Amino acid sequence: MFDKILIANRGEIACRVIKTARRMGIKTVAVYSDADRDAVHVAMADEAVHIGPAAASQSYLVIEKIIDACKQTGAQAVHPGYGFLSEREAFANALAEANIVFIGPNPGAIAAMGDKIESKKAAAAADVSTVPGFLGVIESPEHAVEIADGIGYPVMIKASAGGGGKGMRIAYASGEVAEGFARAKSEAASSFGDDRVFIEKFITDPRHIEIQVIGDKHGNVVYLGERECSIQRRNQKVIEEAPSPLLDEATRRKMGEQAVALAKAVDYDSAGTVEFVAGQDKSFYFLEMNTRLQVEHPVTEMITGVDLVELMIRVAYGETLPLTQDQVKLDGWAVESRVYAEDPTRNFLPSIGRLTTYRPPEEGEFGNGKVRNDTGVEEGGEIAIHYDPMIAKLVTWAPTRAAAIELQAEALDAFAIDGIRHNIPFLAALMAHPRWREGALSTGFIAEEFPEGFSAPEPKGAVAQRMMAAAAAIDHKLNARKRGISGQMRDPGLLHFERDRVVMLAGEAFPVTVDPHEDALAQNCLVVTEADGTAHVVESEWRPGEPVWTGTIGAQRVAIQVRGLLNGVALQHAGAAADARVYTRREAELAALMPVKEDAGSGKQVLCPMPGLVKQILVKEGQEVKNGEAIAIVEAMKMENVLRAERDATVEKIHAKEGESLAVDAVILEFA
Repeated sequence: MFDKILIANRGEIACRVIKTARRMGIKTVAVYSDADRDAVHVAMADEAVHIGPAAASQSYLVIEKIIDACKQTGAQAVHPGYGFLSEREAFANALAEANIVFIGPNPGAIAAMGDKIESKKAAAAADVSTVPGFLGVIESPEHAVEIADGIGYPVMIKASAGGGGKGMRIAYASGEVAEGFARAKSEAASSFGDDRVFIEKFITDPRHIEIQVIGDKHGNVVYLGERECSIQRRNQKVIEEAPSPLLDEATRRKMGEQAVALAKAVDYDSAGTVEFVAGQDKSFYFLEMNTRLQVEHPVTEMITGVDLVELMIRVAYGETLPLTQDQVKLDGWAVESRVYAEDPTRNFLPSIGRLTTYRPPEEGEFGNGKVRNDTGVEEGGEIAIHYDPMIAKLVTWAPTRAAAIELQAEALDAFAIDGIRHNIPFLAALMAHPRWREGALSTGFIAEEFPEGFSAPEPKGAVAQRMMAAAAAIDHKLNARKRGISGQMRDPGLLHFERDRVVMLAGEAFPVTVDPHEDALAQNCLVVTEADGTAHVVESEWRPGEPVWTGTIGAQRVAIQVRGLLNGVALQHAGAAADARVYTRREAELAALMPVKEDAGSGKQVLCPMPGLVKQILVKEGQEVKNGEAIAIVEAMKMENVLRAERDATVEKIHAKEGESLAVDAVILEFA
């Protein structure tokens, strides 16, 4: 076995590989840019080598620097993770020339499958069902329109060397093709150094299902079940699960056998993923093959008990696969949420800054379930603009899909992050969504269910009751603390504080009484009783200042995000958010008379929605623009974001320049 391997990546995937290598007794080498000098993966590895400036094009994407780091440290092999150089044939060839083992597929398989156009040709030759499309060279926007018209709308415009949703656009009419073609080519060039794109039919109401395969250097290939990745935004996966709620055993076998046949046709010898688009009728078509480890691989590991990174290392060393197809068994259900540094209330725009709070939920076994959190950050670390905004992958496993979703929802509620904007409220709302819970999925799910974008809903029903009861318990604890600090607890005459309270939650008043539990031995236990007599037994060891309130309300385990407010707390739970204030009855009467202050808007200015680089200004001063017209393109975290006018107006003054880096809320232009 290898003595030492280098991980040519960063963040959570570098940490993930290091964990397995450490368990196998293999020493590890990390590489890092200027921006990652203090990163978690650097501290975890046995050695670390600096490889250049923050920009990936000058560090993580420079093959020569990775090879030099191997030579400096004596690393015998390289695990590429995903992204960066993981699907570059040139990287695998360069390593081979330097007598360094690539922990991934052979260069020939990368060439055949890593290129999206060539992989479709190979799939067709292997009798794998494929989506109708045009795989030749597209010479111009006009040529792209002609091709799309011939295929029929909608169509997908997609980077040949792409992945991760980058270099991908959907056009529903000929008028959208030219812009989609330009944006896909531009993103492909900046992300992959290859601006080739192809066009294929976009399947309406599709589901995204992928088959995990693993092969060795002796001709053996098996498939490890499927993952469903239909919950996507801008063609980037948000939630994944394994297995798929759509498939039956017969369809799973057909897809798996096709995936294995394709892998064998190109002598595939590592972990890889064959992706399919599936119809609601269980029909399926080959999309592409990712010749690397996938971001969502943990859900497969959770239901099969297989460590994919370990298998990649072993087959790269030359070992035979330790399992046959008959030995692959699927057990239970796993759900993964991608936690991103982005603002879901501002169209998921990237967010950067320092993690002033980072408290992930506890990992391990919980009843019949398990929680796993793959991450590469820590409290006090910084989320930089230079790389993908993923913070962590939160994974839960349980015997059933419903139980895995419940555990995921609970874990999301217990995940505390401050200092940046993040998508945990959105993920929590998805976990509570009836359509998600029913498994009625498609890749259009987010666009269909959140057509106006996302804003945290106000709590209702059982969610509101839990938040109300927790607010009363939090207020009780805060008041006890105040009495202790002031010395009032030493005066027996002041121990009998007023029991009657009014919890104001999202504008609704909940008159309650708060009493200690009748069991004198029950510590930190209260009974919160509503006006109609409904009683909630609330038990928690929460302490003031902790960002997450955890405990039980009735028989249910509950986690609620808590942030301090003037005379109250801001709460988030199950995707809902509300400010809570707890008053005496008299205080509630007076508070109802207080006027509500309204926030002022941003007026006529167009502000930069996230820190980023101004790629293009598409208007001129004095130009009249219509509602929905593109006015600027800002690039952040490898994605191009088109800013559009929200009303008819005339451009009065342009403040930003193309090529300029802007901070969040910097003024781009003003309307008259």
